[in-house]
Amino acid sequence: MTAAIDFGISNTDAVARVNGEVRRWTRATAGLPSHESVREILAAGGVDLAELTSLAVTGGQHRALPAHIGATAVVSVPEISAIGRGGQVLGIPDGEDPATPMLVVSAGSGTAVIAARGAHYAHVTGTGVGGGTLLGLGRVLLGTIDAQVIDAMAWRGDANGADLALRDVVSGPIGTLPPDATAVNFGRLARQEAPAHPDDLAAALVTLVGQVIAITAINAARAQQIDRIVVIGHMADMPSFRRVITLVGQYYDTELLLPEHAGFGTALGAMLHSAGAAACSD
Repeated sequence: MTAAIDFGISNTDAVARVNGEVRRWTRATAGLPSHESVREILAAGGVDLAELTSLAVTGGQHRALPAHIGATAVVSVPEISAIGRGGQVLGIPDGEDPATPMLVVSAGSGTAVIAARGAHYAHVTGTGVGGGTLLGLGRVLLGTIDAQVIDAMAWRGDANGADLALRDVVSGPIGTLPPDATAVNFGRLARQEAPAHPDDLAAALVTLVGQVIAITAINAARAQQIDRIVVIGHMADMPSFRRVITLVGQYYDTELLLPEHAGFGTALGAMLHSAGAAACSD
């Protein structure tokens, strides 16, 4: 049995391989990692710490943990390596060369962009815009920090109820962008006195966050001369965010892969990176 915990800013994610099957679970991050919190997190997934010879940990303040908890070794995995490895396993199909260069975009509370080339992982850029932005502005604009509520509202809403589209501000096309592409995020609010519908505000908010992340990723991929982009992190579990990311990719003729269980990519990467390092040292 192997397991890993990713101590994120907003969420603490855990994965474990039990009898050949991968379990995934999450909870809100609360305080610094400790002996007690590690046991509680693992127990929530039906994993007994005492059954593990080692536990991989990454993210946040994971280095606050000791080298051992009881008889279990606590293996620290650099977050950049965990993100890169997680993106590789989720973004490279079985049978394809695992050394295929890939840009891994971790869309969590903020956004980190990692170039993964085989076993070499490097942070190339990032942005402070991410899930934390979504929730912070969600509180101000929508009165909620519930990501599922914001996601449902955004799915129903029309971002151009709050944004200005190209057709609103220019007389002709710009490149290959369609007339309804965003010209000014939230720009319509400066032109009208009546408040926008809350669903439209939510759609505009997800659009803003998604566009910043997608454009950051596309520009970084081009700068790094990498063709494949995979997006992980809990933002990528939101249908409304996935819709925005896909649309931006279509605008710029670039596919951004959005794998299943994207929110657990970093935890999965930590578990696999730790297991690979252990195998190499045997």
